[in-house]
Amino acid sequence: MKQIDVDVAVIGAGTAGLAAYRAAVAAGRRTVLIEGGPYGTTCARVGCMPSKLLIAAADAAHAPARWPEFGIRLEGAIKVDGRAVMARVRRERDRFVGFVLEGVEAMPEADRVRGMARFVDDSTLDVGGHTRVHFSRAVIATGSSPFVPPFLRGLGERLLVNDDIFAWNDLPKSVAVFGPGVIGLELGQALHRLGVHVLMFGRQGHVGPFSDPVVRAYAVRTFAEEMDLDADSDVRSVTSEGNGVALRFRGRDGGERRETVDYVIAATGRTPNVRGLGLENTPLALDVRGMPLFDRHTMQCGKAPIFIAGDASDDLPLLHEAADEGRIAGENAVRFPEVRKGKRRTPLSIVFSEPQIAVIGHRYVDLPAGTFVTGEVSFEDQGRSRIILRNKGLLHIYADAITGRLLGAEMIGPDVEHLAHLVAWAIQSAMTVAQALEMPFYHPVIEEGLRTALRDARAQVLAGQMLAAKRVA
Repeated sequence: MKQIDVDVAVIGAGTAGLAAYRAAVAAGRRTVLIEGGPYGTTCARVGCMPSKLLIAAADAAHAPARWPEFGIRLEGAIKVDGRAVMARVRRERDRFVGFVLEGVEAMPEADRVRGMARFVDDSTLDVGGHTRVHFSRAVIATGSSPFVPPFLRGLGERLLVNDDIFAWNDLPKSVAVFGPGVIGLELGQALHRLGVHVLMFGRQGHVGPFSDPVVRAYAVRTFAEEMDLDADSDVRSVTSEGNGVALRFRGRDGGERRETVDYVIAATGRTPNVRGLGLENTPLALDVRGMPLFDRHTMQCGKAPIFIAGDASDDLPLLHEAADEGRIAGENAVRFPEVRKGKRRTPLSIVFSEPQIAVIGHRYVDLPAGTFVTGEVSFEDQGRSRIILRNKGLLHIYADAITGRLLGAEMIGPDVEHLAHLVAWAIQSAMTVAQALEMPFYHPVIEEGLRTALRDARAQVLAGQMLAAKRVA
C-alpha cells in the first residue's frame, strides 16, 4: 500500500474542497486533494449551471404567453424541440465543467489522490484500499447527495433525482415532482413551461425556502395558478405501472385523482456525504445523525485538527457559502491550533423561479416576536412591474423595532435576485431603514418597490419610537 505524509488532507474536490486546497497550498503546506467521485463540482455538473440553462430555455418558451396583453399577435404555435433544449443544456454544462477540470488538471499530479477516503484514526486516511495518507490536519468537504424518501424507493428506473435530469436526451411527456423546495420548484416550473405535464406535491403548505407565513401563502397561490401544485398533498399510492408510474392522490377539490406519469422526480432535500467516512474512528463528537459537531465560524470540529466545509457541513448548502467555508477551513487547518473566526457574509438565498424568490439575512422565523417591524410591498400595483406585465409578488423586509436596523427579508417578485443583493449589502453594512432610504432610487424601476417597503418599515419604527418616548415622559 502506498504511503503519503502531508500537512493537510482535503477530502472532496468540489467547491469547498478546492477552496480549502488552494488556501493550504497558498500557505506553503504539503496538501493533497482526495476525490472518490467525478471531478467538476456539484454546481457545474448537476446543480446551479445546468438548472439555469434549463430555466433559460423555459423562460424563452413562456415569454410569448404575455404577448397578447401587449397587443402582439402570435400566428401559429410555439414548438419546443426537447432534443435541442437538452442538447444545449448538456453542451453548455460540459463547457462549465471543463473549466473546473482545467483547474484540477493544472494541479501537481502528486497533490491528487483518487479513491474513497475513510478515517483509520485521527491522523490517517485509507484511500480506496491502495493508499494511506498520514496527515497533521484534515478538511472534510465531501458534499451531499439527493435524499429519496422510503415510499419512492421501489420505483426503479422510473425514479429520478435532479442529478439525472441533465443526462436526458429529450424531454418526457409527464413527471411528478415531490418537493416544491428550491430544486423542485425551479426544475418543476421549467419543465412545465417547456410543455411537460407536471404534477407537484408538497407537504404542510411549504414552498421554496420561506418561513414568513404570509409571503409563503402568496407564493403557493401564485405557483398553483400556473401549474398543478398541491403544497399540502395527500398522496395515497405511488406504484410502477408498465412504462410509467401510477399515482393516486387527493385532488385540491377533495376528490380522489388518478394519474400516470413517465417519471417521478424526488426533490426532497439532500443529505451530507459523511456516512462511510469512518468518523467513529476519530475523537469527533457526532450528533444523532452521525454529523460531526463544529463551529460555523472556524469550521473546526470540536478541538480536533479536523475541519468541515461546504454541503458536507449541512449548514448553508450554497456555492458562495461553500467557497467561503472551504477557504476558512483551509486557512484554519494551516493555523491549527491557533484557529480564527472567519468572516461570514449575510445569508443570501435565491430561487430562479418566475416570479423569483429570495431570503436574506434573518428569516421571519428566526426573529423574536415583538422585536421587529415588517415593511411590506405588493408588486401587483408597482409601476415598473405592471409596465412589463410581471406584476406578481410580495416583499417583506424586517427591521429592529427600536433602532430601525435592517435584519432580513423574504420576497417573491420580478427579478428579485437584484433586490436581494441590495438588501444583503445593506444588512452587511449595518444600515438602518433610514440610511437605506438615503440611497438613490431611479424612476421607474422595480427597486422602487423596495423603497416602498422601507418607507413602510420606517413609519412603524418612528411610531414605536414616539410611543416609547411618551411612556418615558
